[in-house]
Amino acid sequence: QVQLVESGGGLVQAGGSLRLSCAASVGLYSIALVGWYRQAPGEQRELVSYITSGGATVYPDSVKGRCTISRDNAKNTVNLQLDSLKPEDTAVYYCHLVSRGMPYWGKGTLVTVSS
Repeated sequence: QVQLVESGGGLVQAGGSLRLSCAASVGLYSIALVGWYRQAPGEQRELVSYITSGGATVYPDSVKGRCTISRDNAKNTVNLQLDSLKPEDTAVYYCHLVSRGMPYWGKGTLVTVSS
């Protein structure tokens, strides 16, 4: 059973920054893809970013240029740096990975951006 624990969310003013962190109970060296998703109230969960074992990253247009994902396989952590935050970035942010064909999600961390 893989456990993912997110941290770093909070209340920030528009234009501010937050750094989210995800601690995994599994060795990330064995995980091909690790990512972050978010879900705003009344909305579907959407991809924020993912990173491969080789360090390749993907960002949708909604966060491109304002978001940086990184992984530390030695510490089994995945970080998400969020800059130039906007009120529409308000959501619960979830860490996600697939291990041995099974998807795992953390419980999420709330990011609230005030205007």
